[in-house]
Amino acid sequence: MFIDKAVIRVKAGDGGNGAVSFHREKYIAAGGPDGGDGGKGGNVVFVGSRDMNTLIDFKYKKNFIAENGMKGGTSRCTGKSGPDLVIKVPIGTIVRDAESGQVMADISTEEPVIIARGGNGGWGNHHFATPIRQIPRFAKPGIPGEKFNLQLELKLLADVGLVGFPNVGKSTLISVVSAAKPKIANYHFTTLTPVLGVVKVAEGKSFVMADIPGLIEGASEGIGLGHEFLRHVERCRLIVHVVDVSGCEGRDPKEDFEAINKELANFNEELAAQEQIVVANKADMATDEQVEEFRQFVEAKGLQFFVMSAATHQGVEPLVHAISQKLDTLPPIKRFEVTYVPKTVEVSEDEKWKFDIKVEDGVYIVEADWLVQVFGMIDLEDEEDLGYFQRVLRSSGIIDKLEEMGVQEGDTVSILNFEFDYIR
Repeated sequence: MFIDKAVIRVKAGDGGNGAVSFHREKYIAAGGPDGGDGGKGGNVVFVGSRDMNTLIDFKYKKNFIAENGMKGGTSRCTGKSGPDLVIKVPIGTIVRDAESGQVMADISTEEPVIIARGGNGGWGNHHFATPIRQIPRFAKPGIPGEKFNLQLELKLLADVGLVGFPNVGKSTLISVVSAAKPKIANYHFTTLTPVLGVVKVAEGKSFVMADIPGLIEGASEGIGLGHEFLRHVERCRLIVHVVDVSGCEGRDPKEDFEAINKELANFNEELAAQEQIVVANKADMATDEQVEEFRQFVEAKGLQFFVMSAATHQGVEPLVHAISQKLDTLPPIKRFEVTYVPKTVEVSEDEKWKFDIKVEDGVYIVEADWLVQVFGMIDLEDEEDLGYFQRVLRSSGIIDKLEEMGVQEGDTVSILNFEFDYIR
């Protein structure tokens, strides 16, 4: 079964909690805090696989959760990090954030791509020892891993896309020029899924051709099967438009040509400007007048024109060489740029006072669940991120509360794993 769209949920592993522990050894009294940090949670990683050509695996399994990091140990031992969860998808899969529709990754190679990052482990209590606070009896929890609802969409990676009405000979052509073995029969919609074939031109030179099935008038509006597969034309560097020049099924070749191009343009305006070669197939069944009339029609539009009979192999070789030469002048297969932007955390009025501040050994400890999200988004070594963090503390009321509790300049404030000196 060919499945080229799926919606799944992924969650990276949470970081392990830091440990509260004190050194115990013979002849050493009051060894001090030695609680280790928690381990990092596992990432969710996508890897392209050339052995897959459908998203059917995601039809039945929807939830993917990476392992959490382990808790820190004694003697400052860091907990074990959770292993990455590797998800294999077909080459050509676009990963989008299901909520915003933004592109998070284009899996066009076999290089691994991290989609959801695991949370960092919490600090053990040895981090919090100071000359004033020598026996910290607390550690920090791990940071939660990222989680997303994802939309997976397969867009085949092919140099050439064969388009045209059903039963015009696309499947016959790809079976002649490549090792692909599509089902071929004399009725519409014989081909129900896109078919890929590698066309060898010369030693060390080849290109990938895709038979895009089911296009009919109204396909871009959901009529017929073609609307399911139009997305696969988007990546193609060159469109080869196959037309039944004989009109043996009672259709006009010119009207067929215009109808298919209209559907391509309706689906995506960029396809209307895509490089295109027109092939008049079934020439063995057409009259010279039919071929010549259609040639003039196509060449008047400035398009390359070829006459062929895929069934008898007439004109196939010149077409293959012309396609290869044309591809040499065209840019590489389209890659989709990453457009995903992480959400900024907005603190609502209802959540504004949902925090707790306590003082332990002279340290002001701020606790708030929503601050975990803030820390997951910012780089504390980046000035702009620090400015954003300060604005969040001010707008949420934390700064006002600290001042109300008597915090003085130079006092230590602790928020999750981050400690800083308070400055007015």
